[in-house]
Amino acid sequence: MSAHGHIGRRLLQLYAGLALYGASSALLVASGLGLEPWNVLHQGLAKLTGLSIGEISIAVGAAVLLLWIPLRQRPGLGTVSNVFAVGLALDGTLALLPDPRSLVVRGLFLLAGIVLNGAATGLYIAARFGAGPRDGLMTGLHRRTGRSIRLMRTAVEVTVVATGFVLGGTIGVGTVLYAVSIGPLAQLFLRLFALPSAAGGSTVVAARTPERAILRP
Repeated sequence: MSAHGHIGRRLLQLYAGLALYGASSALLVASGLGLEPWNVLHQGLAKLTGLSIGEISIAVGAAVLLLWIPLRQRPGLGTVSNVFAVGLALDGTLALLPDPRSLVVRGLFLLAGIVLNGAATGLYIAARFGAGPRDGLMTGLHRRTGRSIRLMRTAVEVTVVATGFVLGGTIGVGTVLYAVSIGPLAQLFLRLFALPSAAGGSTVVAARTPERAILRP
């Protein structure tokens, strides 16, 4: 594959992954059966402020990105794109989705949202344009404190879930199902969408994306 073809495919994977991530998150919101950790916080803040969940996602992503400065994290094109693309796709998809009234449809929304979220994660990480702002926060804390990524991730996500729940975010069976399935799903799709390494580097790529952390936007 030529250099231009390689970068073109990577860009396509990046933005397809980010858009799909937002759309899959919208399915989880519409199901009403529980959200992934950060969207519990986003939903709680949306209820508090009156802003949309997508707008809150963008605002929180930008705020978290500022925390990269003292942690000396290096953002990439994917990091900055993540802040805006996921929130816009989330709100756009929610505007198009019908209101699922039956439990069966809500369950289908939940399952589809989790599987598509795993696919989205594999797509955008495999593109190798840098970690999402929230995952960069976890890996930055890992490097600064010497604590494991698992511990940092757990600490951060427990904090955001608890805060979001207090503010009115939705925790349910979907939250638990997401927590136990997203790791294996993301690993599966990461292998599926993996790209061959290209010689040379790129100024828009943040080095050493920590795939072992199972990054999410």
